[in-house]
Amino acid sequence: MDDEPLSQWAERRDARIGQLRAVPLVTGDGPRASHLNPDAPRAIQRWNGHLWEAYGFAANLAEARRILFPHAEAAAIPEASPRIGPGTGRHRKPPAP
Repeated sequence: MDDEPLSQWAERRDARIGQLRAVPLVTGDGPRASHLNPDAPRAIQRWNGHLWEAYGFAANLAEARRILFPHAEAAAIPEASPRIGPGTGRHRKPPAP
């Protein structure tokens, strides 16, 4: 068995210190994926090297993303979608008779 040296493991663990994550606050054992409950409030947690500790609160998924990725808003520029005109391409639906 190839064990990782303790020094390499400690470096990997320490590299994550300060990392943030958003956890949806939903009741029960229901799905916790962010895309399933976009309007659910989120607890923002910060990794301290040993456990996730409370860091903040977000009212919904959009606010949580602004907290987690503050520099992503400047890079997000809407692009024009390609327009598909009429044609007889291989995957086009044939016209109805």
